[in-house]
Amino acid sequence: MTAESRILDDRSLDILFREARTLRSWKKQDVSDVLIRAMYDLFKLGPTSANCCPARVVFVKSASAKERLKPHLDSGNVEKTMTAPVTAVIACDLKFYEHMDFLAPGKNLRKWFENDAPQIEPTARRNGTLQGAYLLLAARALGLDCGPMSGFNKEGVRKEFFPEGGVEVDFLCNIGYGDRTGLKPRQPRLSFDDACEIL
Repeated sequence: MTAESRILDDRSLDILFREARTLRSWKKQDVSDVLIRAMYDLFKLGPTSANCCPARVVFVKSASAKERLKPHLDSGNVEKTMTAPVTAVIACDLKFYEHMDFLAPGKNLRKWFENDAPQIEPTARRNGTLQGAYLLLAARALGLDCGPMSGFNKEGVRKEFFPEGGVEVDFLCNIGYGDRTGLKPRQPRLSFDDACEIL
């Protein structure tokens, strides 16, 4: 496969980036468990440091699970989250290294992390957030809209959905089929020259 043949067409780039928006209103259309699993099967393939794969995700879908999430949301995030078909709780496993013998066989990385504890938390956070971004792209690639957000009690959400501990919650992402009625124009972005430099 040549480099040219791997370039996405304009429609695909529109779906992933140019026309993609943060959605706050949702159509009453279910996101199937099959589609959620397909999303995972895509985003798990994105690169992480030493293939550490620290992201842990709870897909909050049922009415009862939504009620468990609701008390931990800031008031401005309640309605859009309660009406979203799915809310992904994106977290990182601070004991990700326990899986390193499987994820990076023959490299003895589990022992490396166990002997260098200060590297565990930044590695988990950085790569877990990175995997959360892959999740957004996977969802968009499968025809879904996303509404990533902060604005919630992280510790409350952690205790509710990861009661065993050892996990740090990063952000939430509402997922479904967005209602773009009344969607405002996209806010500005920095120009290349304001944000980048080529040396």
